[in-house]
Amino acid sequence: MKTPFNQRLQAGTGLAAACAALCLASGTAHAQSVTIYGLIDASVEHLSNVGAGHDGLTRMPGLTGSLPSRLGLRGTEDLGGGLKAVFVLEQGIGVDNGTLNQGGRVWGRQAYVGLSGDFGTVALGRQYSMLYWSQLDADLLGPAMFGSGSLDSYLPNARVDNAIAWRGTFSGWTLGATFSPGRDSVNAGPTPAGTNCAGESATDSKACRQWSAMVKYDTATWGAVAAVDEIRGGTGAFAGLTSSALTDRRATVAGWAKFGDWKLGAGLINRRNEGSVTTPKSNLWYLGAGYTLNPQILLEAELFKLDYKNSANAATLLALRGTYTLSKRTALYATVGRIDNDGTSALSVSNAASGGTPTAGGSQNGIATGIKHSF
Repeated sequence: MKTPFNQRLQAGTGLAAACAALCLASGTAHAQSVTIYGLIDASVEHLSNVGAGHDGLTRMPGLTGSLPSRLGLRGTEDLGGGLKAVFVLEQGIGVDNGTLNQGGRVWGRQAYVGLSGDFGTVALGRQYSMLYWSQLDADLLGPAMFGSGSLDSYLPNARVDNAIAWRGTFSGWTLGATFSPGRDSVNAGPTPAGTNCAGESATDSKACRQWSAMVKYDTATWGAVAAVDEIRGGTGAFAGLTSSALTDRRATVAGWAKFGDWKLGAGLINRRNEGSVTTPKSNLWYLGAGYTLNPQILLEAELFKLDYKNSANAATLLALRGTYTLSKRTALYATVGRIDNDGTSALSVSNAASGGTPTAGGSQNGIATGIKHSF
């Protein structure tokens, strides 16, 4: 007697499920885990006083909103004895048109492999500088469209090709360092997306090197950090760093504290840029506050001041943002900002896309709203 088709189908489905469970068990026996993750952040912004015509500009920017969009893979494998193998592959996405950011790199945000244990993590590949990690808690708006990246575009893009990095946390202390013999080979500048400084030269060992170091201490209610980041020039490099004798160094001290529903953050970034003939020395100050109105609403404000030594050039930026959480993964936000330039400075209030600068010494207002979803 033949078995009815639906019974055969159920039996086959059960067999497939058993095979899948067996395969899963086999994989977990090796304690390997791979996660796909990402963030999609899309917004519409309007800028005033753009260009010589002082026109308004409405656009959907592709670099950042409240956070930059990205897609990534990360994984770990337990090697035993407290030792793990780790990797990350992460690309930046321009949601406005679906292209890749970071100069068109496939894995432009991060691409590294390493080992992790009680000593921290040692990794090789394209990675964040310690300057990036030093700003995460104190700079409340971080890589937002109206924020520190408008005054110094390196800050939210402090990544390094060919990097050897170590970072570890020990009883509240976080220590870290990076070194690269060739910091950036992509020709997409002069911007942090690509600075045409490949390095790794047999004839000039100093060309395009990078190093950074960080010391950080955190408690449940406050933290403080100090860090240094230095990039070196090379033949053909952008942003004036055309020789390996020239460096661009940023040194920072910053801190944060929590008081009930309030969070405060402040910092100073001192820069010595030998690639600039007219304004090599500058200070960037910032002070921010965040208030959790209720579990769904977060209000944030941050003030930034960029001063160049022995120059009339300066810029002051004030940004406000409100975030409304719809779920654990989805939120709406609205933000406004204003920048006032002095001297010949012509920085835009927005770092979310290029092409929106005011005239030299001009002011600019920005307003934007968007949605973000993480997975």
